Amino acid sequence: MLSALTHPRLQDCRRLFLRNYEVQINIGVHDFEKKGEQRVLINVDLYIPLAVSTPTADELHEVVDYDFMRDTIARRMAQGHVHLQETLCDDVVQAMLAHPRVRAARVSTMKPDVYPDCEGVGVEVFRIKDDV
Repeated sequence: MLSALTHPRLQDCRRLFLRNYEVQINIGVHDFEKKGEQRVLINVDLYIPLAVSTPTADELHEVVDYDFMRDTIARRMAQGHVHLQETLCDDVVQAMLAHPRVRAARVSTMKPDVYPDCEGVGVEVFRIKDDV
């Protein structure tokens, strides 16, 4: 997969990522899906300009903390049932872009337990802030 860092608006960025964050969420449109939680794997890439993410004192406050990604996802999970993975992805990417240091974000979700003959089904969205 090509990195979004080759995009002209992201060439001055570093990529911060969260891989296969496993959550249990009530998600789905079918009646049987609304009766319990399903396992969902979430992946996040944040693109942060080097000018605002290069530490000079080796201190956490100089960078975007990984906890931001996990906490943001946890807040979305706490909002309750969601019908579509597309909605979940859109909500998470929008929340990631709300961070003032984040220029772009890629979020994917995957339901790994839907079909026995494939690794999973999912959705991915990539957005760049308009105000760059």
